Amino acid sequence: MPGENLTRIEAAERKSIVDVTSYDVVLDLTTGPETFASTTTVIFTAKPGTSTFIDAITRTVHAVTLNGAELDPSTVSDGIRIQLDDLQAENELTVVADAIYTNTGEGLHRFVDPVDDEAYLYSQFEVPDSRRMFAVFEQPDLKATFSFTVTAPAGWEIISNSPTPEPTGAGNGAAIWAFEPTHVISSYITALIAGPYTVVRSELTSSDGRVIPLGLFSRKSLFEYLDSDYIFEKTRQGFAYYEDKFDYAYPFTKYDQLFVPEFNAGAMENAGAVTFTESYVFRSKVTDALKERRVVTILHELAHMWFGDLVTMKWWNDLWLNESFAEWASTIATADATEWKEAWTTFAAMEKSWAYKQDQLPSTHPVVATINDLEDVQVNFDGITYAKGGSVLKQLVAWVGIDAFFTGVSAYFKKHAWGNTELADLLAELETSSGRDLSEWSKLWLETAGVNTLRPEITVDDAGTITGFTVLQSAAADYPTIRPHRLAIGLYSFDTANNLPGGKLVRVKRVELDVDGERTDVTELVGEARPDLVLLNDDDLAYAKIRLDDASLAVAIDNLAAIESPLARSLVWGSAWDATRDAETAPRDFVRLVLGNIATETESTTLRTVLGQVILTATHYVSEPHRETTVTEVGDGLLTLAREAAGGSDAQFQFVKFFASVAVTEAQLDAVAGLLDGSEQLDGLVIDTDLGWELLIALVAGGRAGTAQIDAALAKDNTATGAQFAAQARAAIPTPEGKQAAWSSLIDVDTAPNTIVRVTAAGFLRANDTTLLEPFVGTYFDMLQSVWESRAYAIADTLVVGLYPSPLANQELVDATRAWLDANAEPPALRRLVVENLAGVERALAAQARDAR
Repeated sequence: MPGENLTRIEAAERKSIVDVTSYDVVLDLTTGPETFASTTTVIFTAKPGTSTFIDAITRTVHAVTLNGAELDPSTVSDGIRIQLDDLQAENELTVVADAIYTNTGEGLHRFVDPVDDEAYLYSQFEVPDSRRMFAVFEQPDLKATFSFTVTAPAGWEIISNSPTPEPTGAGNGAAIWAFEPTHVISSYITALIAGPYTVVRSELTSSDGRVIPLGLFSRKSLFEYLDSDYIFEKTRQGFAYYEDKFDYAYPFTKYDQLFVPEFNAGAMENAGAVTFTESYVFRSKVTDALKERRVVTILHELAHMWFGDLVTMKWWNDLWLNESFAEWASTIATADATEWKEAWTTFAAMEKSWAYKQDQLPSTHPVVATINDLEDVQVNFDGITYAKGGSVLKQLVAWVGIDAFFTGVSAYFKKHAWGNTELADLLAELETSSGRDLSEWSKLWLETAGVNTLRPEITVDDAGTITGFTVLQSAAADYPTIRPHRLAIGLYSFDTANNLPGGKLVRVKRVELDVDGERTDVTELVGEARPDLVLLNDDDLAYAKIRLDDASLAVAIDNLAAIESPLARSLVWGSAWDATRDAETAPRDFVRLVLGNIATETESTTLRTVLGQVILTATHYVSEPHRETTVTEVGDGLLTLAREAAGGSDAQFQFVKFFASVAVTEAQLDAVAGLLDGSEQLDGLVIDTDLGWELLIALVAGGRAGTAQIDAALAKDNTATGAQFAAQARAAIPTPEGKQAAWSSLIDVDTAPNTIVRVTAAGFLRANDTTLLEPFVGTYFDMLQSVWESRAYAIADTLVVGLYPSPLANQELVDATRAWLDANAEPPALRRLVVENLAGVERALAAQARDAR
C-alpha cells in the first residue's frame, strides 16, 4: 500500500507540467475471472522536455507508446506508476495492460452471486482507484473527457457515465459497447458497472426542458425487492428541489442508480451513474431509520452531481466541502421535499453525535484538514469531514440567511462549471450574496479543531422570575478556540390544560441570538417566568455540546418522554449522552434515563442511536462490579419494552433487535430461542430471514447454538447476505477455538471479500465473556504493520479498527496500545487509527471511574 501513495507535492508538480484533454479506454471483460484487458490512450499537453508519471496499477504492462516511440515496460513501469520522460508540447500515450479484478470494493470489483453463479462488476474509484482500471493521471484537478469502449458478454447490461449505446456483435457470445465521450470530469467520478443486472427505466423533464432518462439496477436475485416506484419518486423530488434552489439544471445527460454487491460505503457519486450499497434493497423488514437514511443517501448523491461533479475540488483538502455540502443539502431536501419532515432531528441524533465524538478524539482536525497524501485522505472520510462539516454549513446558513446562501451557491455553480475550485471560491460568492465578511468566521470554524460547550447561568427571584440569564462558553484545553454561534434558546413548560395530568412539555418562548465570547448575556429573557426546562441551541442551529442547568436536568430526567418536539427531545438525549461520555454524570444514571423514557420515542433514528448508546454504556462505561447486573438490567428492560410495544411498530422491531444484541442470561436466551422457534410470539412481529439470523447469532454468542444450526440456516438462505450472516455467526462462537478460527480466516489468509471481512470482525468482537479476547491483545499488535503494508486500504482499515479488542475496556489494553504507539512512529495513517482505538478505551475507563464514585 505505501508504494501506491501519492503526495500533494507530487500532484502539484504534475499539474504544473501536464494538462489532459482526453482518455480513450478500451476494456475487454471476457478474458477470465482474475484479470481484464485495459488499453488506454491519453491526449495531453506538457511543458516540452519535462518528465512526469501516469498511474496504472496492473498485473502486467504489455506495451507503452509515447508519441510513437515504444518504451520498455520493464523499465518504465513498476506495476503502480509508468514513468514518462522527454515530453512534448502535444502528447499521445497508449498503455496496453492487464488489470486486476478486486474483491475489496476498490477499482473494478468482481462478485459472483451464489444464487445463480452470475458474475457482477462495478467500479469504485474514490479516492485513488480509477488507476486500477485504466492508466490515468489520478488527481481531481486534471479533468478530461473519457470515452469507454467495453467488450463483455452480450447478455450483460453495461453502464457508464454516458448513455449506454447499442452494442455491436463481437463473436463468441460477446458484444462491444462504444460510449460517447463524457463531459470534462475528474477520473474518480468515472464509472463502469457491468453484468446481468436487471433494470427498470423511467424519465423526468429537467428545468431546462431536457428529458433525462432514469434507470434503476440491481442483481437478478434481488430485483423482486427493489421498490423502484418509491425510489423514482424520491429522485424526482430531489431533482425538482435542487434545480429550483440551485437555479441550475441537472448538468448530465442521464441519471442511473445502481445497487451493487459488497459495497464499502453507502453510495458513490459517479457522474450520472450512482452506485449504492445493496443494503438499501430491503429483502426483510428494516427500521424506519434505515428507510429514511436511504432517502437522505439518494439525495446526498444527487446533490453531488452539482457540488463535486460539475464543480470539483482542486485537491483532497477540500473533500470536506464536497461531503459537508451534500450532507447539508440532502438533509434540507429530505425535510422540505419528502415525507421525512423530521430529517433535522435525524441529523441531530446521528450526524452530530458522530461529529461530537470525532471532534473529541486526539486525532481531531480542522474541518479544512491538512491532506499531505492519499493515505491522509483515506482516513479523513470521518465525522469531521461529513458531520461536523455539515453542521458548520448549517450554522453558516443561519449566519448568512438561507436565501443568500442559495444565491451564492447558484453563482458558484455558474462561475465554475466543469472546473476545479478551492474553499475561497465558494466563500467569495457567499460574501457577495450575503454582504457578510466570512474571513473571521472561516478562520474560527474551519481552520481550528474542537467543539465548544455551552451552559446556561440563570438567576431567579423569589417569585420565580428570571433576573439574569447568561450563556457560558468553554473549550477543551487542547483546542481553546471560543467561537461565534448563531443559536436559539427555548423555554419549555408543561401544558396541563390540554393533556393528562403532567401534560406535555411544550415550547412557550424562543429567542434567537448571536453568542460570542465566554459570556453572553441574554437580556431578552430577563423578566420572563422561569420555565420548567431551558434548552440552549433549540432547533439545533449551532454546532456545540450543550448542558442543562440543574433544574432543567431534573425535569428532563423525570419527563424526557414528555417533551413534545422530536428535535428538542433529540437535543436533550444528546446532552445527557455527552455528559455521560465526558464522565460528568454516572453511566448507570444514563441507563435509568433511557429505560425510563425510551418507550414512547417516536423518531426511529433517535431510538436507534439512543439504544446503541445505552448498550455501549452498560457494556463499556459501567464500572466492573456493577457491569454484569447492569447488562442484565438493560436486556430485561429491552425485552419488556418489546413485549409492551405496539404490535408491528418500528419501536417493537428495534427493541427486539437490540435485545438480541445484548441477551446474555439464561432467561434472556430462552426468550431469544422462543422468538426464533415461535414458542413466543409478539403481536405483529414477523421473524423474517434477516431477523431470524440476528436471533440465531444471539444464540450462538450465548452458547445455545453452533455450527450445525448455522449451516442449516445458510442452506435455507444460500445468498450473499446469508453468507455474511453465517460468517458473523461463526465468528461469534464463544470458545477459544471459535475465536481463533475467526482470527485466522482474516489474518492468516487474504482471500475473504470486504463484506465477509467486516462481518467476521464484528462477530469476533461479540463476546459475552470478554476473557475470550485477552489472548489476542498481543497478536493484534503483532499483525498491525504487516497488515497495513500488505492489504488493500479498505481491508486494512477494517482489520485495524474491527479487530481491536475494545470490549476488554481495561487498563491492560491501554498499556499495550500505548506501548505499540511508543514503538511505532510510522506510518501516520495507521497510527491515527490506533490512537482513535485507544481514545475509546481511555474514555471508557474515565466513565467507569465516574460510575464507581
